[in-house]
Amino acid sequence: MNPPESFFRRAEYLDSVHNLSQLPPDGGIEVAIAGRSNAGKSSLINRLCDQTSLARTSKTPGRTRQLVFFRLDPMRHLVDLPGYGYAKVAGDLKRHWKGLIQTYLDRRRALVGLVVVMDIRHPLKDSDVELVEWAGSRGLALHLVLTKADKLGRGKQNEALMQVQRRVDDRVGVQVFSAVKGQGRDALLGVLGDWFQADQTVEALSTPGQ
Repeated sequence: MNPPESFFRRAEYLDSVHNLSQLPPDGGIEVAIAGRSNAGKSSLINRLCDQTSLARTSKTPGRTRQLVFFRLDPMRHLVDLPGYGYAKVAGDLKRHWKGLIQTYLDRRRALVGLVVVMDIRHPLKDSDVELVEWAGSRGLALHLVLTKADKLGRGKQNEALMQVQRRVDDRVGVQVFSAVKGQGRDALLGVLGDWFQADQTVEALSTPGQ
């Protein structure tokens, strides 16, 4: 059974991590949310958790510059990854982001699933494809969310959805989402609820020496 909706409504800010040494203990279950700058990650998190300002939103791409941890309960966390693909970010900072994100994704044992957020009008850019392929190679659960669906009519939404579905493995979930209207929220709650219900994984990762 999926966790109740109130499980996500209890989400609270835990920490912002700029360096690997600042990461919380590697236990429990974590789900990471990634996407290109300005794809709508923060708005998605706020709508998902039914809060208006849990995650900071900005019209300026590249604003999130760290791994932001949100606690659902002591053993379950959402992790907002820095947006990628913004050309105006300085080179040194880009390299820092890439090193931080890549190392977290490669080594984090608590990480069980990755949500890749894409603007429905511009899905599967090269950097998105690279991340999707990497997640598949590591064996992470993967779900693609096409945000800002309210910008398109239903016909165009379905067309974009089918185009993305044809380009990814059948095991990869794909859905449309609108933070403005709440479209797709229940479907996303269901997917993440399943991921966060891996009780045996929580126990294994929380045991010293595992």
